[in-house]
Amino acid sequence: MADYVGAIDQGTTSTRFMIFDHEGNEVARHQLEHEQFLPQAGWVEHDPAEIWERTCEVVETALKEAKLSHSDLVAVGITNQRETAVVWDKTTGRAYSNAIVWQDTRTDRIASKLERDGHGETIRHKAGLPPATYFSGGKIQWILENVDGVREAADKGEAIFGNTDSWLIWNLTGGTDGGLHVTDVTNASRTMLMDLESLSWDDDLLALFDIPRSMLPEIKPSSTADGLGKTLSSGPFGGEVPITGILGDQQAATVGQVCFATGEAKNTYGTGNFMLLNTGTELVRSEAGLLTTVCYKFGDEDTVYALEGSIAVTGSAVQWLRDQLGIIKTAEDSETLAKEVDDNGGVYFVPAFSGLFAPYWRSDARGAIVGLSRFNTSAHLARATLESICYQGRDVVEAMAKDSGVDLDVLKVDGGVTANDLCMQTQSDVLGVPVSRPVVAETTALGAAYAAGLAVGFWNNTDELRENWNESKRWEPSWSEEQREEGYTGWKKAVERTLDWVDVD
Repeated sequence: MADYVGAIDQGTTSTRFMIFDHEGNEVARHQLEHEQFLPQAGWVEHDPAEIWERTCEVVETALKEAKLSHSDLVAVGITNQRETAVVWDKTTGRAYSNAIVWQDTRTDRIASKLERDGHGETIRHKAGLPPATYFSGGKIQWILENVDGVREAADKGEAIFGNTDSWLIWNLTGGTDGGLHVTDVTNASRTMLMDLESLSWDDDLLALFDIPRSMLPEIKPSSTADGLGKTLSSGPFGGEVPITGILGDQQAATVGQVCFATGEAKNTYGTGNFMLLNTGTELVRSEAGLLTTVCYKFGDEDTVYALEGSIAVTGSAVQWLRDQLGIIKTAEDSETLAKEVDDNGGVYFVPAFSGLFAPYWRSDARGAIVGLSRFNTSAHLARATLESICYQGRDVVEAMAKDSGVDLDVLKVDGGVTANDLCMQTQSDVLGVPVSRPVVAETTALGAAYAAGLAVGFWNNTDELRENWNESKRWEPSWSEEQREEGYTGWKKAVERTLDWVDVD
């Protein structure tokens, strides 16, 4: 048997390929960023062709640098930015437009009209999601209505849709020459088009968005040895490698954090923040502003569900300090700058660039920096930015406790922001519970590898995966309860200032 499992991690700002051994250790990786297109306020786009090119390059480079070939890989898993919509011509392989990214807010009128017309509860009940700009369904509708020729092509069966997992698998398995048009249950559950109970595309939901069923990929389990196809020799792997795992990025991180028991939770810190609580085979419908979603489905085993708190802007707020304001040169500089002051100096920053996601779901909100005086400096803004990541996390934890009755004993964390010690210490202080980071912080790619390896027997069961998990660092809370509540009260006041800023029809 080959010795390794590969994982393509197609994220919001970059694409990476990682290779893992049986103990879950990283053997190799290569990563490349892709361009962020911001054509107008609230719009965020990616070039699907660039993403495919970057995917080929990171796979080829990682294998070469590790002195490995495709024959050393027993299987490949794919994890991806969820909700980012690509619509392409299956006869030419070209996308009709740039991909509309999950952060994009151009579909706010579509979401608002669905709510206003009384369809919100139908979508919540069937799909587990509120009508929101976040999800793929509205993006597909927008492309059908606004990009020339797409509606006609869809009616002919030529235009097809996928999140970036489907786009990559289609290309990896042949593209215009027989490429497979598939997705998994976790990605499908982020479209507002799949019924959570039947795990199938729902005719009533499709009708609400006026989307032809022929556009949609076939829904598969997250981990399966059958039906996901093999890579072609003409592709980046240079030979046949089975693709046996697909997971949306946050579900992949949940698997990578081995949160397989009901009540276990993780928080991933990337472009946004995403906290998932495993609710087991029970489909828990949120009353507190969270999402009900598929956590994973391994082969023929029962579907496992989750409650999710999705936050649009966290790590990307640090990028904003770097790229738009220019007050830091690297993301790492945010910690150095923030440490120049002992506290936020009364400044709060609510980075509602894409409106507010969980638990508020307010597309009318926009970012705000409040509490400024002439005393404040760029260091206070840097510290307020890191604190905004943590306070948004507390908003979700409070909602999760209301829905599930589970109070966290410890928060498992992963993702790039966890390298920021000040931010993780602040997260522990804001929540009042320990924060634990695993040895392999990039659990998104690891989870995709686990899903792929389980399907082919590289790992026998989830107990074997638990043995791979090891703690790298733990942060303990240091704030008093008075500090914690005073800080959170200020945050809630700041959030109020962001609301009703944009008029939504």
